[in-house]
Amino acid sequence: MPCVADKTSILPEKGVAALQNNFFITNLMEVLQREPECSCPESCSVLGSVSAAVAAKPLCCPNHDGKVMEFYCESCETAMCLECTEGEHREHMTVPLRDVVEQHKAALKNQLDAICSRLPQLTAAIELVNKISKQLAERKNEAVMEINSTFEELERVLHDRKNTLINDLENIFSAKQKVLHTQLTSLLQGQENIQSSCRFTEQALSHGSATEVLLVRKQMSERVNALARQDFPERPHENDHLDCLLETEGLRRSIQNLGVLLTTSSVGHTSVATGDGLRHALVGHQTTVTITTKDKDGELVKMGNAIIRAEITGPNGFYTEAEVVDNKNGTYEIVYTLKSEGEFTLSLLLYDQPIRGSPFRLRCVKASEVPQSPDDVKRRVKSPSGGGHVRQKAVRRPSSMYSSGKKKENPIEDEMIYRVGTRGREKGEFTNLQGISASGNGRIVVADSNNQCIQVFSNDGQFKLRFGVRGRSPGQLQRPTGITVDMNGDIIVADYDNKWVSIFTSDGKFKNKIGAGRLMGPKGVAVDRNGHIIAVDNKACCVFIFQSNGKLVTKFGARGTSDRQFAGPHFVAVNNKNEIVVTDFHNHSVKVYSADGEFLFKFGSHGEGNGQFNAPTGVAVDANGNIIVADWGNSRIQVFDSAGSFLSYINTTADPLYGPQGLALTSDGHVVVADSGNHCFKVYRYLQ
Repeated sequence: MPCVADKTSILPEKGVAALQNNFFITNLMEVLQREPECSCPESCSVLGSVSAAVAAKPLCCPNHDGKVMEFYCESCETAMCLECTEGEHREHMTVPLRDVVEQHKAALKNQLDAICSRLPQLTAAIELVNKISKQLAERKNEAVMEINSTFEELERVLHDRKNTLINDLENIFSAKQKVLHTQLTSLLQGQENIQSSCRFTEQALSHGSATEVLLVRKQMSERVNALARQDFPERPHENDHLDCLLETEGLRRSIQNLGVLLTTSSVGHTSVATGDGLRHALVGHQTTVTITTKDKDGELVKMGNAIIRAEITGPNGFYTEAEVVDNKNGTYEIVYTLKSEGEFTLSLLLYDQPIRGSPFRLRCVKASEVPQSPDDVKRRVKSPSGGGHVRQKAVRRPSSMYSSGKKKENPIEDEMIYRVGTRGREKGEFTNLQGISASGNGRIVVADSNNQCIQVFSNDGQFKLRFGVRGRSPGQLQRPTGITVDMNGDIIVADYDNKWVSIFTSDGKFKNKIGAGRLMGPKGVAVDRNGHIIAVDNKACCVFIFQSNGKLVTKFGARGTSDRQFAGPHFVAVNNKNEIVVTDFHNHSVKVYSADGEFLFKFGSHGEGNGQFNAPTGVAVDANGNIIVADWGNSRIQVFDSAGSFLSYINTTADPLYGPQGLALTSDGHVVVADSGNHCFKVYRYLQ
């Protein structure tokens, strides 16, 4: 008895050749062997034909000649005749074949119905793709016609200009030649008169008698004197200057760059929209939404010119279109202002296809209806020593009226969790805090610059430690700016005025200083994956890389605007490739270098738009390589991908920043920023 798929079947006496054809299985195999894209109706028709074949020709039992198979063994999953049910299958559960056929047909029919239900979607998708393909071909043909007509027009203009130049040339030539010909005629006439007079006078003197000479002397004398006194135009009345100057280099460059083919690979179902304007707006207030375009694989599209339409539909069919601002980097700003309150629908269409999540439901309310957050509560607690020190507790901001318990889909747009600090000189108070960093053991360290100290807090904002003594000796602090924590938990501090980098233990005990005699004004500091200490020299406009013992590994950079130059560099971070990311303050850009200091790329320009900076300061890199930048002059935090393409903002609008400086990622994945102008630090949710 051969075994197939762990089931045993009884062969007839004549072996496999005696088995009858199973028309149902044969036809079913034909269906299954077809391409998956075959249409469901055809499958249904095959099922019908198989059913008809089964109904028209009963199958005979291979083990009992002439016996019709009318029963089905569920345990053996095979058909059989009545004698089989009383023989080898007598202990098995058997049912009438027609009943089980109907049951399996019903199950298969359900499966087919499920497949058939996809047909309208596939048909619609086919129609849409065909439509886009047809439109693409039409636009290509239109572009070809536009190119041909434009260049034909240019050829005509060039031909006309050529003829004009030639005609002008001929006219100038003719005018100059006329002057020269007139002068030449006058000179030739004078020459002829003198020559004829000379010949006549010489003949008279040579061959004439005395009487003849005396008779003509008077006339000849007058003639010769007149010719001698005559003013002939001996100096040229014209010149031969006639050149054609054709400045073709600029025109050639223009022609070489003439025409731009506008297209993008962005599609709606992968592109995303972010911003509060997706959910709510205030009556009469301008509201913005940011669209980041992506291609079919979800990769960022880094060029503009996509065709985006934003439509807002409100109560009673109210309809308006929002303004679309192209940032020319693959992101777009949707700007709208609603004049009335109520529930609205915002539809964002990219090439007439909805952007992921579109349409969005938003609520517009009056500004007076938005509840105000209570003032931050500041609690002063006397220290056990009785010194009257202030212990500043973290103040958590209440949830927004628009927030919900659901996890947000947008990984960037989140709100502040808490803030710590106010202006002062006590514990938990700051005066011009600069650098900020976070350790792997759940601590936040802050360089309190004007208070010449370092303060340490837990990830939830509880004060833990303060150390530092003002002075210019090793272990003292004069103007701490940058700060970081190495793999051993040591706290590394860049001291701008002392012109060195100090290293402290995690509990604030001084260990060593490096860079003395080399650094002129260190600002930012970081540690790479090799344990090297990277110091940004703000004053010297360069970057130093030291071993942990202070030995110089390399330095790069100089003052200037080129790729390897800086203008007041501020802070530094290291990504997961061990690449060095530096904020170039006065060049309004972020520059990325290899671990050896070779320039890789830069991004950013001066401005207020997405991806632009007004003096960038703090910088951090998340586990995915995304770069988070504090935009000092614009008082905001921007997020970029690993290649420097703008992604979005950290939402700081409820409690605005004022001149943010250092920035870091905490061990629990939040963004912490030194809000220098407000003399505090703030922690924001950041879901990577």
